Amino acid sequence: MILSKRIEAFIKLGQTIQKLDEETREELYWRSQNGNNWFTQESVSSAFEGLVSMLQEDKLKKWLGQYEIKEEVEPKSVGILMAGNIPLVGFHDLMTVLISGNKACLKLSSSDTFLMNWVINQLIILEPEFESLISVEEMLKGKDAYIATGSDNSARYFNYYFGKYPSIIRQNRTSIAILSGEESSDDLRSLGEDIFKYFGLGCRNVSKIFVKSKDQLEYLLDAIEGYSSIANHHKYHNNYEYNKSIYLVNNEAHFDNGFLLLKESTELVSPISVLYYETYDSKNDLLKKLESLKGKIQCIVADSSFWVGGVPFGYAQQPEPWDYADDVDTLEFLIGLN
Repeated sequence: MILSKRIEAFIKLGQTIQKLDEETREELYWRSQNGNNWFTQESVSSAFEGLVSMLQEDKLKKWLGQYEIKEEVEPKSVGILMAGNIPLVGFHDLMTVLISGNKACLKLSSSDTFLMNWVINQLIILEPEFESLISVEEMLKGKDAYIATGSDNSARYFNYYFGKYPSIIRQNRTSIAILSGEESSDDLRSLGEDIFKYFGLGCRNVSKIFVKSKDQLEYLLDAIEGYSSIANHHKYHNNYEYNKSIYLVNNEAHFDNGFLLLKESTELVSPISVLYYETYDSKNDLLKKLESLKGKIQCIVADSSFWVGGVPFGYAQQPEPWDYADDVDTLEFLIGLN
């Protein structure tokens, strides 16, 4: 299957999702949430919007123009163990394997089977040649290479079984935000998107902020009031009530606006409904600290004029095709197999 046909199929997939009629969308939303209560209409809609943006023809060409991809290759079988923390989180791995000309052998997460199967079916409808290049399997044995995403604990398991093969094995990561103190109320409001989208379940969600002063926390809490409806989701609210009760019983200092708890901590990964914060004295000190934590941070949300490489506020969960998980170039890895 030639490269141009592979690319065209993904462009058409983006167009197909963008043109879905209301009735089809509603059915997809309902069936997704029926299988996973975290996959609300808003979450699935956001995931679809992300795919439509990612699959724009100009973006795909910009991304793929950086590589020398052969028109036709002898496909290698690549086992992909997918995560399911947010809707369609494994899509990028599926796309890179197919774009590289290899065969995608998928072990779907039990948390995200319906949507991934729907996307796979759409791809095969748009390009029937993909049928021989995609398989959903329960056991991924004897593949030429592996891509596995999971926790730090599961990574040890993956390394044990797949480490002898060419592989990319991802561990726990999270994202942070850095506030200089010069942010506008709009910036802080947009930061709420990075905190609350997908209920904070993604590795690109901000789970901790670094501030110059605790005074900034009050401005943040005021700015994100518009996200209060998140407390209407029963699973999120249960997490909020549980964490709040723990802090109260243990007499641990925290801020509380009724749907988000802010707690000072040196840790990076906060529980659902909690945002950790830490103060810093100087930019240089913070730079040194974050350098030592580089392997645990997915992305840094900050004003780019203050922090080089900062993701704009509100855009943490809108990765481009060239934004690779764990900063490992998946496509380069896959091209190398051939």
